[in-house]
Amino acid sequence: MSRLKPLSRRQKIVLAGAAVLVAVPVAAAITLLNMDWNRAKPWLNGRASEALGRPFAIAGDLSLTWQQPATAAGSKTWRDSLPWPHLQAQDVRLGNPDAMAQTDGEPAQLATVSQLAFSLNPLALLEKKIIIPELRFDTPQIRLLRSKDGRNNWTFEKQDQASPWQLELQSVVFSKGTVYLTDGVTQTAMRADVDTLADDKRYGIAWTLSGKYRGETVQGGGKAGSVLSLQRQGTPFPIQAEMRASGSSMAIEGTLTRPTDLAALDVRLKIAGPSMARLYPLTGVLLPETPHFSTEGHLTGTLAPGGGEWVYDQFSGKVGSSDVEGKLAFSASKPRKRLTGEVHSRLLQFVDLGPLVGADSSASKKERGVTSTQPAGRVLPVETFKTERWTSLDADVRYTADKITRDAELPISKLDTHVLLTDGVLSLTPLNFNVAGGTLTSQIKLDGSGKVIPNGIAAELKASARHLRIKQLFPRLPALQASVGEINGDASLSATGNSVATLLGSSNGEVRALINRGSISKLLLEEMGLNIGSIVVT
Repeated sequence: MSRLKPLSRRQKIVLAGAAVLVAVPVAAAITLLNMDWNRAKPWLNGRASEALGRPFAIAGDLSLTWQQPATAAGSKTWRDSLPWPHLQAQDVRLGNPDAMAQTDGEPAQLATVSQLAFSLNPLALLEKKIIIPELRFDTPQIRLLRSKDGRNNWTFEKQDQASPWQLELQSVVFSKGTVYLTDGVTQTAMRADVDTLADDKRYGIAWTLSGKYRGETVQGGGKAGSVLSLQRQGTPFPIQAEMRASGSSMAIEGTLTRPTDLAALDVRLKIAGPSMARLYPLTGVLLPETPHFSTEGHLTGTLAPGGGEWVYDQFSGKVGSSDVEGKLAFSASKPRKRLTGEVHSRLLQFVDLGPLVGADSSASKKERGVTSTQPAGRVLPVETFKTERWTSLDADVRYTADKITRDAELPISKLDTHVLLTDGVLSLTPLNFNVAGGTLTSQIKLDGSGKVIPNGIAAELKASARHLRIKQLFPRLPALQASVGEINGDASLSATGNSVATLLGSSNGEVRALINRGSISKLLLEEMGLNIGSIVVT
């Protein structure tokens, strides 16, 4: 029987060293797997708070498992073979920045999550980087706040160089939860309930919303992609939404093209309502009183602080019985917002212009949400202009109509006008019609800024009528009494008031008319008074 040869001292040292090399990582792994990770919460909370620039806390249990990182096939390196720590945290809270910690008595948290799960790149920690490839959270409660001075709690400002830690969040997966928005700028208090969608190839989450927007009761809902990519700018984020308020409705479908900044929207927009003016509480954009309308077009915009830039292009639809199409651009510029564009109608029903000056029927007023104040027996509209909104927007819009359908007593066929609104002063330069075979060219200035007439309008009118044919101007005259002559004239008027009735009632100025190659009779004079009066009302 042979005896084992005793190990030399050198061999013993080598074996002991090897045992230590094996024992250390094994002991470390056993320790990591069995240690109470809740003891690491103060360190994690501190590092995350530094990186985010606001309070972060894991108030519940914290556990850890080890997982292989997801990598593309054939692209693995030795680094990808290292398991990553995968943490699950209960009751996670993200606070507001210090400047908004107590905004109007609102809660101090931007978000609370019942359970949060994420993996960390362990090698990146050596470089003082917290890299989270995917963040998953359940039943979140998110409270978005914006104060009256424009400060908000959803903008993460870059931290001073004094903080050595950096956070890189690559993607976020949403699940069922609730989002609240309280905005002191637009007087908004909204709630959206979010839930996941199953078996939907395009959308992963859906929501319903309700509350107040610009002081109006709003309801709606929508869908969005399941994963919001925060790094891959080339991946559009699908979105679909609809909203209803004050009888008006808006619906969009398209993409959010820069989800990291929530900055660019590219959608189809459908919009309808009893009057364009009723959209003011929803959009903040001053639009004229109209009959019931509906349009659809391509909307692109940037969601910059203060409103951004928006273009509503290739839109078409109906305003009353008239068709409209064109392009409008909106800019939230300073000192006033600005609306520009061109609008065209192939066929304009003249009656659809009535709501512009309150000359529509009581039924029409009721439909567009305006109480009828027209006294019985009064022809001229007494509905007052809302000049207090004129200073909220500047406008530069061209409108043309190819053909006008109107009452036989109003021989007006074509319309061309350029609408300018600057600091509360509305100008129609020009406002031109084809009338009775001739032309009526005019320039109108309505100063509603309140600088000249408080709570009223100072109006100026300059008009020229050329080659108005008497036979077309007075179609009810018998053929034998109809003249073959023409009327040419000029007018220069000024007035003050706050409605069509008060403006015309206080007008002063000069009117000159010349009839060429015609005859005047008592019947023609009576007819002229009736017909020109109706045209003036128009």
